[in-house]
Amino acid sequence: MDESSITGESIPVEKEKGSKVISGTINKMGAFSFKAEKVGEETTISQIIKLVEEASNSKAPISKIADKVSGIFVPIVIIIALIATITWIIVGSGIENAISIGIAVLVISCPCALGLATPVAIMVGIGKGAENGILIKSAESLELLHLVDTVVFDKTGTITIGKPEVTDIIPYNIENTKLLSIAYTLEEKSEHPLAEAIIKKAKEENIETMCIEDFFVISGKGIKGQIENENYLVGNLSYMKEYKVEMKEIEKIGNNLAVQGKTPLYFAKEGKIIGIIAVKDNIKENSKKAIEKLKNMNLEVIMLTGDNKLTAEAIKKDIGIEKVIAEVIPQQKDETICNIQKENKKVAFVGDGINDSPAITRADVGIAIGSGTDIAIDSADIVLIKNDILDVVTAIELSKCVIKNIKINLFWAFFYNIIGIPLAAGVFYNMLGWKLSPMFGAVAMSLSSICVVVNALRIKKFRVK
Repeated sequence: MDESSITGESIPVEKEKGSKVISGTINKMGAFSFKAEKVGEETTISQIIKLVEEASNSKAPISKIADKVSGIFVPIVIIIALIATITWIIVGSGIENAISIGIAVLVISCPCALGLATPVAIMVGIGKGAENGILIKSAESLELLHLVDTVVFDKTGTITIGKPEVTDIIPYNIENTKLLSIAYTLEEKSEHPLAEAIIKKAKEENIETMCIEDFFVISGKGIKGQIENENYLVGNLSYMKEYKVEMKEIEKIGNNLAVQGKTPLYFAKEGKIIGIIAVKDNIKENSKKAIEKLKNMNLEVIMLTGDNKLTAEAIKKDIGIEKVIAEVIPQQKDETICNIQKENKKVAFVGDGINDSPAITRADVGIAIGSGTDIAIDSADIVLIKNDILDVVTAIELSKCVIKNIKINLFWAFFYNIIGIPLAAGVFYNMLGWKLSPMFGAVAMSLSSICVVVNALRIKKFRVK
């Protein structure tokens, strides 16, 4: 059964009598009868949709600092303006002068700079992300990203390419090209993903297929056929032993390949082994580098996969990831994210499949690979257009850059008001003779807004390290 639409794993799963099959998966060979135990809202797809909706509803929106401050700041400024006006009237400055001072306080303290500090920086940051192939859907996700302390990755299609490829061709008493030609001939009529990997390799090497007779597929085990009046077999280890093929030391080689996370396919001719072709879902070029950089940023990195533990451990060793959780179904991915969040951690989840969508939605920041499924992309807060998880590092660095810029903007906006309001209120008039007219207050207020915008535009200088 090809369960990639649900689990995301590219290698089909062998089923036998009594096994459970999942709605939305594909039978790759033969036919069988099954009983529908769950229908409608109880099916796996419906449960995934329900999880996505629940996770989406449970995510609280971020409250912006500037919004909170503005809610307090504006009433206080109005009160200060009234107090300043009344005070100057009481001290006999004259109504005209007192009203001028009150207006100056209101004008100089206009919260334009405060209001621009956050949205302008975020707007520039989102634009800069788009330039680098990072589609950021909301200001909230960009803000939250700098707080993330745990990054969880799906394996297939995220850390790995998602399509099996031939990694090793080990001939035994036969030429390399001859073994590949036999493999091509036997696998050409098969729809198995491993067969597709061998066919692709053969075409790359310009290998030609031969004439085959008595072609027969044994589901979950292998293929047999007759080429040039000689009987050939290809399949897993149990299939070879079933036909009493002489394995000798080649079985040990196959086991070593399996420990490396590869799937060995054994080839036999007239009951004698003639070689192994190993197939593996290879790791993406920048996966190891991305994980190394995230670890250098003091972030916890976890790999979450529905694949078996042996393959997961091999990937773990190859890319240097510290924690791996294997053999998990979509619902368990969602539960795992919840459990991590219960430890007061901010979680970013990176995935690409339908099975990843509940976890993507549940995470504080959901990140989808651009080549992933539509459901995963729709569920995500951030989409990596270039399908490169190294962009996760770039996105986090960009978020930190934007937040730092916002803090600088807010500092200068507050600092400007701390100096400007007392000056406009006439606090320094008796001591230094300083007084601010509403006209100059308006100019100063405009300049403060210009400074905030110019500072936000500095984000455009952000470069990927």
